[in-house]
Amino acid sequence: MSHLKCWSQAAMAVFLALPAAGQTFQVYPAPLLSMPAVADSNSPVFWRDGAFYIINSTGESRIAAVADQYSFDDAEWVGVGVDAADHFPMWIESVWQDVDGTLYAWYHHERQGVCGDAGLTMPEIGALVSVDGGYNFFDLGIVLASGEDPDCSAKNGFFAGGHGDFSVILDPAGGYFYFLFDNYGGPADSQGVAIARMAFEDRLNPVGAVWKFHNGAWEEPGIGGAVTPILRAATPWSAANPDAFWGPSIHWNSALHSYVMLMSHACCGPNWPQEGIYISFNSDLSNPQGWSTPQKVLSGKEIGFSPGYYPQIIGVEYGETDTLAGEVARLYIKGVSRWEIVFQP
Repeated sequence: MSHLKCWSQAAMAVFLALPAAGQTFQVYPAPLLSMPAVADSNSPVFWRDGAFYIINSTGESRIAAVADQYSFDDAEWVGVGVDAADHFPMWIESVWQDVDGTLYAWYHHERQGVCGDAGLTMPEIGALVSVDGGYNFFDLGIVLASGEDPDCSAKNGFFAGGHGDFSVILDPAGGYFYFLFDNYGGPADSQGVAIARMAFEDRLNPVGAVWKFHNGAWEEPGIGGAVTPILRAATPWSAANPDAFWGPSIHWNSALHSYVMLMSHACCGPNWPQEGIYISFNSDLSNPQGWSTPQKVLSGKEIGFSPGYYPQIIGVEYGETDTLAGEVARLYIKGVSRWEIVFQP
């Protein structure tokens, strides 16, 4: 259902309606929704016992349970517990709930002090598991990390390389979890949005079980292996003026029968100035070259606040999440939604 019925047709100014790989999408203004805690990454959501759960992260994570995303004002969040602090600071960016209620999650961790006092960090991606609905997790270890040495001359303002700012989705037909992430270092032609995958049956023992896509094959190890980006950085992250997509968030869209990826676009100066939010489509995750040419959803100016990072979709129907949506969904940017997005094949 649409939640824009209170808006007149005149008020519903269409921001965009573009064909992309056979799909169209339209973005409309909608009543403001704000996540219950500060969002400094993708914010995963899931349903459990009829309640809508959301995790927000800022280097540590918080969880809240509400009736649905239109009830965020009623949320009372609590801190998420992790059995070990080896990989803090930690941003939980994706989750998947098994039929038995076991919750698997994946996090972005930034290794500190890799360049002395320069302030640059080196992100990597790890895995968690929870048996109490996301309130407490066991750290399963790092599953994706760069094999490159830190580039302490990098001028992007944050990272000396590494893998991070990602999302994870299960392809039930293929039997793999797919990781879409950013490679921030190494050779210039390897930097950009990259992809890796892990077999479903390895979810509880993921270390050493994730394989990166490189040169047409899924044969590079998650720890230290090389990558071939699916969207290469036009100007590498080591430069003072990087020009690159980053922060992919992915969902399966039941109306399009396609996977949909949203990304930020940093261009072209230090500290990642936001040029816009972009979208791409692919019906087959096992084909990394199948992503459509990114199309702009909103410009940096249209977002209306800064920094306008971390775009993601949350479906509006019961059972829909940040990885599953239908024809109508809410568009969030850094934990704030002022837009509804409508997908049509």
